[in-house]
Amino acid sequence: MPQLRDSHTNDALSGSFLDASNGSFDRIFGIETEYGISVTGTERPCPAAEVARTMFQPVVSRSRSTNTYLHNGARLYLDVGSHPEYATAETRSPLDALKQDLAGEHIMIGLAQRAQEQLQRQHGPQARVHLFKNNVDASGQSFGCHENYLLRRQVSLDDVRRLLVPFLVTRQLFSGAGKVTRSGFELSQRADYLDEAVSSATTRSRPMVNTRDEPHANPELYRRLHVIVGDSNRSQTATWMKLATTHLVLCIIEEAVERGTLTPFEPYALIDPGKAIRAVSKDMSGHAAIDVVGSGDGGDSMHSSALSIQHAYLEAAQDFVTRHSNDKDMVLDNAGQVLELWGEALQSIEDGNWQSLSSWVDWAAKLRIINALKHRYSTLHAPGSAPSWAQLKMFDFEYHDIMNGHVFESMQAHHRIRSLIDARMIVDAVNNPPMNTRAHLRGRFIHAALAKDLSWSCDWTHLVATGEENHAEFEIMDPFMCESTPQFEKFIDAIS
Repeated sequence: MPQLRDSHTNDALSGSFLDASNGSFDRIFGIETEYGISVTGTERPCPAAEVARTMFQPVVSRSRSTNTYLHNGARLYLDVGSHPEYATAETRSPLDALKQDLAGEHIMIGLAQRAQEQLQRQHGPQARVHLFKNNVDASGQSFGCHENYLLRRQVSLDDVRRLLVPFLVTRQLFSGAGKVTRSGFELSQRADYLDEAVSSATTRSRPMVNTRDEPHANPELYRRLHVIVGDSNRSQTATWMKLATTHLVLCIIEEAVERGTLTPFEPYALIDPGKAIRAVSKDMSGHAAIDVVGSGDGGDSMHSSALSIQHAYLEAAQDFVTRHSNDKDMVLDNAGQVLELWGEALQSIEDGNWQSLSSWVDWAAKLRIINALKHRYSTLHAPGSAPSWAQLKMFDFEYHDIMNGHVFESMQAHHRIRSLIDARMIVDAVNNPPMNTRAHLRGRFIHAALAKDLSWSCDWTHLVATGEENHAEFEIMDPFMCESTPQFEKFIDAIS
């Protein structure tokens, strides 16, 4: 079992921590998405690194770096392994986080289109850039989609391991992106690459939750829960549900810690999280045996299943929402819809009717098309014949290609996949930061600095600008801070 380490103790705080942000269950959300990249149709070899450099030429021209922040408050950068990455601005609801994530797709497509035009001039007119919002490349290397949740500091890392990880391992029933493998179809793209429940390592051993202590906020009040177990979703609804259900589970855990009570999740602590996540991924029935701590007095472990564990979390969430139905601080106005979809997903899987989820669950949408392809292939060729593994894998990649793919885009065009956010809302998120977090102030700063052609830099908490005659800095440790102050206006005036 990994060693857990907290840099702060509960004694550092006093009073009710649920009121720390002037909203009992107020939370900050964010998504970091790494994209895979490749090129086809070139007249001479063109490695991914060259494609990535070409993509980021406009970024370097603007910021003199491949690592920058945008006027919508987001971070755009080129990660290790030539992976373009987009980290959304801080948001205060799962739906706003979805908007920002889709803004990232829009921005990445724009960069890829410009790169493709340049590569066509250099490598021939048939050159095509492929930008994959997935988690595994053709060589079997994995890259991530990371979720960030602001979590009250009193929730310990051991609480996360015992109470949250079982939910994260089993939520792939509705949040998995699906993956074609030589041995069959799996629910999750990330499951085969994860070992430990929680750890500060990310390469030596792949954890489900990274415990590196970077709160990007007041460390006495908060930790940043860095969840790296999830798949990159094409489905808007799956992304939203992934964030919304996790938020509800975190609310339940925070409330229990505040009250000093136990959650209903204690019996479901996983004996071997790595083994469990792989078992769930390989069994779309939801009934694969998972070893859990159990609640017996004898101290013996017991078997559970992904469906049983998810039902326990759903029932707890239903009770929580009912008890807080009049609260305005759950950061989830449409909690009823979340619970309804959650319940429908579990019931459909329990009934063996996973096809009914193909309008919003990525793995179900992908598998339904794969089955249709197999049927068509068998009809056109010899009965019982099937597409090769390579052909199915090519389809798998095309589902995730946001630049030159057609599978998912065709589903959207024919209204076979649910959409929550329209094109107008996405463009708005590209051009504007969320107005109710510090991203709003960061966006104002970047806009002012670019207008004056200053040398500037920033991160999630610091803003720095340097002109010929002045140097100005400003710190925003409170991620909920969205309204200007006299000090901030003075800072903006100094650079304007």
